[in-house]
Parts: sequence; structure tokens; C-alpha cells
Amino acid sequence: MGNRGMEELIPLVNKLQDAFSSIGQSCHLDLPQIAVVGGQSAGKSSVLENFVGRDFLPRGSGIVTRRPLILQLIFSKTEYAEFLHCKSKKFTDFDEVRQEIEAETDRVTGTNKGISAVPINLRVYSPHVLNLTLIDLPGITKVPVGDQPQDIEYQIKEMILQFISRESSLILAVTPANMDLANSDALKMAKEVDPQGLRTIGVITKLDLMDEGTDARDVLENKLLPLRRGYIGVVNRSQKDIDGKKDIRAALAAERKFFLSHPAYRHMADRMGTPHLQKVLNQQLTNHIRETLPSLRSKLQSQLLSLEKEVEEYKNFRPDDPTRKTKALLQMVQQFGVDFEKRIEGSGDQVDTLELSGGARINRIFHERFPFELVKMEFDEKDLRREISYAIKNIHGVRTGLFTPDLAFEAIVKKQVVKLKEPCLKCVDLVIQELINTVRQCTSKLGSYPRLREETERIVTTHIREREGKTKDQILLLIDIELSYINTNHEDFIGFANAQQRNTQANKKRAIPNQVIRRGWLTINNISIMKGGSKEYWFVLTAESLSWYKDEEEKEKKYMLPLDNLKIRDVEKGFMSTKHVFAIFNTEQRNVYKDLRQIELACDSQEDVDSWKASFLRAGVYPEKDQTESEDGAQENTFSMDPQLERQVETIRNLVDSYVAIINKSIRDLMPKTIMHLMINNTKDFIHSELLAYLYSSGDQSSLMEESADQAQRRDDVLRMYHALKEALSIIGDISTSTVSTPVPPPVDDTWLQPSGGHSPPPQRRPPSAILPPGRPPAVRGPTPGPPLIPIPVGGPSSFAAPPIPSRPGPQNIFAANNDPFSAPPQIPSRPARIPPGIPPGVPRRPPAAPNRPTIIRPAEPSLLD
Repeated sequence: MGNRGMEELIPLVNKLQDAFSSIGQSCHLDLPQIAVVGGQSAGKSSVLENFVGRDFLPRGSGIVTRRPLILQLIFSKTEYAEFLHCKSKKFTDFDEVRQEIEAETDRVTGTNKGISAVPINLRVYSPHVLNLTLIDLPGITKVPVGDQPQDIEYQIKEMILQFISRESSLILAVTPANMDLANSDALKMAKEVDPQGLRTIGVITKLDLMDEGTDARDVLENKLLPLRRGYIGVVNRSQKDIDGKKDIRAALAAERKFFLSHPAYRHMADRMGTPHLQKVLNQQLTNHIRETLPSLRSKLQSQLLSLEKEVEEYKNFRPDDPTRKTKALLQMVQQFGVDFEKRIEGSGDQVDTLELSGGARINRIFHERFPFELVKMEFDEKDLRREISYAIKNIHGVRTGLFTPDLAFEAIVKKQVVKLKEPCLKCVDLVIQELINTVRQCTSKLGSYPRLREETERIVTTHIREREGKTKDQILLLIDIELSYINTNHEDFIGFANAQQRNTQANKKRAIPNQVIRRGWLTINNISIMKGGSKEYWFVLTAESLSWYKDEEEKEKKYMLPLDNLKIRDVEKGFMSTKHVFAIFNTEQRNVYKDLRQIELACDSQEDVDSWKASFLRAGVYPEKDQTESEDGAQENTFSMDPQLERQVETIRNLVDSYVAIINKSIRDLMPKTIMHLMINNTKDFIHSELLAYLYSSGDQSSLMEESADQAQRRDDVLRMYHALKEALSIIGDISTSTVSTPVPPPVDDTWLQPSGGHSPPPQRRPPSAILPPGRPPAVRGPTPGPPLIPIPVGGPSSFAAPPIPSRPGPQNIFAANNDPFSAPPQIPSRPARIPPGIPPGVPRRPPAAPNRPTIIRPAEPSLLD
């Protein structure tokens, strides 16, 4: 290689694999390696054994390789093997290696022919190997046998794809020669993940078992189904040889003899066989590693950076150190307090962009949910008038009253104020629920210490429950205070004179005209399917109207609905619907939109419905059961009322309206303040000042700070990963990548599965006469063209003397161009040189100067063909 560091590239990747395998993780890095893929019994394991020169892999019929075997071959003066799962033991007897592989396979997969993607790491040191890293994968099978699951074919393909899909893997596609190459599962899977053929090397096994009169010459010459890296043929031992314990070295000698003596393969014997395959793989893997090193280094660095912050916490961690435990406890309680405060008060960092949380949800309860509950609670107009009428009559007793009594006003007001208790207490319950949820979210960071988390949650939740009682008492006290004295001298109270003249409808308060109150998406739910069905629109609610548009750009307005005489009512959710619905209707029984008496508007959640209802309240659109002016006329049908009594009822009704509005305003203002002071701020103070003391008193500090098993495991994994990454980076740092390696071969036509083999690569395009003048025959190793148009059979013994067919040089050159870059030294023909009959003895015979450079013919030669 010309560089000591480059020669150590394969051992470098072996170290990285060991570093990551030892921590049980792949670290999400694709380390360069060679994956051996092929059908069941295609001869994959035999090829690997031939590399090592030893029998060490499990044998038998059916599926034998049931777990990926990562085989690291390392050149060494001594011969032994070791497994990653029992590193201390060195195996010198390779029968023991086979037994250990079988035992380790059964340990994970059981004995029922099942498979597993957990690899076995085996390292073989030997003087007979070149540095290589290969992965022996289970053979592709079609039909389940024994207790195998029905989807065994799918499982095996998924596992193989998991290894060969990585851009950093070279694919060794093993296909037996006695099977049609177009049906090769290995080549089909390789084509799926490597359509350009950049990473695929073809291996043809069982060449000695082909039918008599057939050969794989076209395949091995890369004509039939071209691969950029070409094909290499090997001959493995037969089952009879294996059973008879035939020595692998003798088998390699027999393989060499087979290629040299077979008429179809002898001209390429130097590029066939296991030793050549081993050499090609060694060089290709080294080149491949060199190319992937820069991206590998950057991936390692980014992973190291992502782990560094976490590792800082763990670096000096000693589980039994009491000072460490105390410090961790203090830090965690302090952090819990800070997190709780940030969630309640709001903060710029770690903002949840998916949903409202903590303080934002409590704010929503204060300013949307609570006002809405107050309005919902508001009285029914008809019942209220009846109650006022009865109160006036009962106060006058047997006498006929001339004046409107104050006591009737007070009695009705007090009755209305008492009704405020329910929504106020409901508001407290909602806030408590949000506080407890916030505490749970904040304690999730204490997950490393389950007991501490449990105790913290218990103590803080108990405190919140204690404060709940005090807060509710205070709120009830506020309402009792309002009941204790009816202040008719309040500046906002309309007074008796104004009450008599007041027109409720005219005085109804509205928001500022044209003020936009809310925008958002809603679905109109009750449009019939004939008219397009339910559809989502962008709604804009202002103080005077509700408009909807096609989208949020608000350019295409669909409709504008004035808010006059509109009310809201609840609608039950449909049986199949997931949306929450409310409806808007007109109190005067008019159509609201087209021919619809009401429009049903749907939201994704009940929270959205409540929020929209609160927005409609601000615009003066009230729920259905609140004041209904249209029912005024109906009251006379229910009870008789003389004109004087009617005037008195109307006056008190206006006074009650005015005073209850003052109380509501006051309660809406005081409720959030009371809850904040007595519950939320108090809980914050408790966490900051007293939580630690409660934790110390609740139990032993060491039991509180007991780590969860998951956390201990995580810490160990992170530290091991960190050290593995650091070691990997330091190993890569020692490698110089300045060596120039052999480039990847040029593309071939890989429109596979066309028996014609497609076109040849551009440099060797036919016909030769179109490119080369007749006087310059193309340079090839071996034969040079003889007289044109005299086809002479090729392949028999006479082929050494007779000139070949003129079209042969093109394809042979393709093969040379595709395969020669993998053999380190230039190959000189191993058979006698074939010289055209016309060359005089004085012209020297010269081998090609380089594998992919044409031999230069002397200028005098054109006359030889005349």
C-alpha cells in the first residue's frame, strides 16, 4: 500500500467493531465491512473456510447459519481464534470453535431453527490469511422447516437488508454455477440496495458441478450480467470431501488445478480461485475503508459532542459516596423549585410549543373558564321576575303596598350572590388539578431516583391539598362578606331613579365596535352532504359580527353574520364524531345561515369549545338559558300581574341586574388574586424553603438517593459509549489517508436480467472497425486478431494456435478493465503467448505495461497485415 497506516485500516475497523460490540450497541455508525449474501447451501460458509484454511463453521443440511457471524481475519505468525463473548479464551482447536458457534447460536435462537440478528463476533489469527472483515449471513430460504415461523423468508431478508443496505458495506453475492444466474436471490437483493453496482462483487461457486458441456465462461468474463467489480469463480470442497476430512490446502491445490486444466477457464485461471478472491477482497475493503474514513470521523465527532454534556454529570460519579448523594439531592430539589417556578411564571427557555402548560393553563382558567362559568350560572329571566313578584307580595303581606320595598331587592340579591359559590369552588378545583399536573411534569427529571421522585410528589401534593381547604374557606368568606352588607351607595350602582327608566336591552354593554376578539379554525358541522358536507373555515369574531373565510389569509370571505339576537347552545357530540360541538342560533327563530336555523361549530377539544364560548361572551353572545327577552310576553300567561306590581318588578329587576354585575366584577377580580396568594405563591415558597426539610425527615437519605436500575445501566452505557467513541477517534487520528488507491472500476451496463448482457462500456464499444483503423488491432492480453470474417471455434486445445474471432477482443477487454484493478500486480498471461503468424522472429514479445493500458504496436506492423 505504500503506507504503514493504510495497511492497518482493516484492523482499525475491527477495533471499532469490538469497541461498539462490547457495549452492545452499533453506535449508529456504519463501519465498512463485507457482507456475504447467498441462497441456502450456495457455499458461503465454504468460501469463508477456504479463506481461513480450517474447518470451523457449522455444517449440515437446511439452515445452519442462524445468526450473523462477524468474522475478523487477522494476519499473524501464530494460529488461534477468539470470540468477543469469551475474550479470555484462545481456541487453537477449530472443532471447538465450531461447537462454540453452535452453542452460542442456540443460546440466543433456541434449537428450533429460528434466527436472530444479534451477531457473533469471531476473530481468527493465522499466517494463512489476509486482513479481512466479513459477515456470514443466514442463507436466503423460501419455505419454513421444522419449528421455523411462517415468515422465515421475510425475517431473513429483513436481516440481510439490515446489513447490506448500509452504504459502507461491500456485498459479496455468492451464487452457485449450477443455477441460472438470472434467478440469483443474492444478485437480486444486491441490485435492490446497490442499483449502480458500486459495492457488489460476484462470486460463482460449484463450477465443478455444472452439467457436462456447459460452463460459466460468459458470467466470469462479465458478459452475461455485468457487475462493475466483476465475478470471481471458486471451487469448494464437496460434502464427500468434507465428510472425508479432506485438507483445505489440498482442496485449494485441486481448485488451482481445475482452473488451469479446464479449457473454458484456463485463460483466466490467474484471476480465479480463493487466493485471488481473498486478495481482491483485502484490497477492495482497504480502499473502501479509506474512502469512508472522512465521513466516519465526522460521525464519530458529532456523536461524541452529543454525549459530552451527559458524560460530564457521570464522569466523577461514585454511587456510594455520601457527599455526592447530598450534593445531588440539594441540586435536584433546587432544580425542581426552579422548574416549577418557570412553568408557573413562564420562561423563555424550554418553551412547550405543542400545548399550553402550567401557568398558561391556569391563566386560561382565570380569564376564560371562570367568567364563562359565572355567565352560565346567571339566572333565568322568567323565574327571576316571578321570584321578585312573590317577594314584593310577601313583604307587603295583607296590605297593598304603594312603594317598591327595599327588602325585596336585598332578598333577591342575596339569593343571586349565594349562587356564586359553586363556580368559585369549581375554579379552585381546576387550578389545583393544573398545579398537581405541573408538579408531576417537574418531577419527571427526578426519574433517576424513583424514591426521591415519589416522596417529592407526595409532599408537594399533600401541601397543595392542605392549601386547598384554606383557599376555599377564604373564597367562601369573600362571598359571605358580600352577603353581609348590600352597598347601594356604590359608585357603579344605578340607583332607584335610573332603575325606573332603564331599558335593559338598550343598555346592554357591548365591546368596542369592530374590535377583533378572536380568530381561528372551526368546522361548520351541519351542512348536508348534498351541499358539500362539513367543512373547515377560518373564523373571525368581532364585537359586532362573526365572519368566516376560506383560509387564514382572509381574502375570500364566505359569509358575515351580525351578532344581534344570537345565542349559544350546547350540542351533543355525534356517535362517530371525535369533535366537540356548540351551536349558534337566532332567538327570533330566523335562519342564521342560508336555510339553517342554527349553525353547529366543531372544535378538536372541549377546551377549544370553552375558549370560543368565553370569546362569544365578550362579544355579548350569551348561552341559551340566560336572559331571553322574547319570553317577556309569556310571563303574563303564567301568573297575573297588575300594572303597578309590574312596574315595581321591573324596577327591582334593573336594580338586581346592576348590583349583581358589581358583585361579579368584584369576584372576577378577587378570585385569581386569592388563589395566587393562598395557593400558588404559597406552594412556590414551600418548595423553596421547606421541601428539603420534609424530605430529610421523611426517610433515610441513602434510600432516597437510590438509583433506579435503568439509570445505572444508562450511565454505564453512556460512559462506555463515550470511551469507545474517544478510542475510535484516536485510532482514526493515527491513520494517514494520503495513499492513492485503485479507483472504482468504470460503470458497466447493468440493465440486468437481459441474456444479451446489454452494451459494452464506452471504451470498448463495437464494432472495432468503427473505432480503430485496420492497421491498429486492439491490444489484448493473449490473442491478437487474425484475418477477419473467418470464425474459428474457441475453447478447444487448438485455441492456443489458431487466431480467435475478431469480435472477441472487445468483451475480453471489458473483463480486463473491470477486474484488473483488483489484482495488485499486473497479470502476465499464464499460458504460452499467442503470436500472429506474420510477426518475424526479431520482433520482441512484450507483456502489457499496465492492466488497463493498451500495448503499443511498433509502426512497422501495418505492413504485416497487407
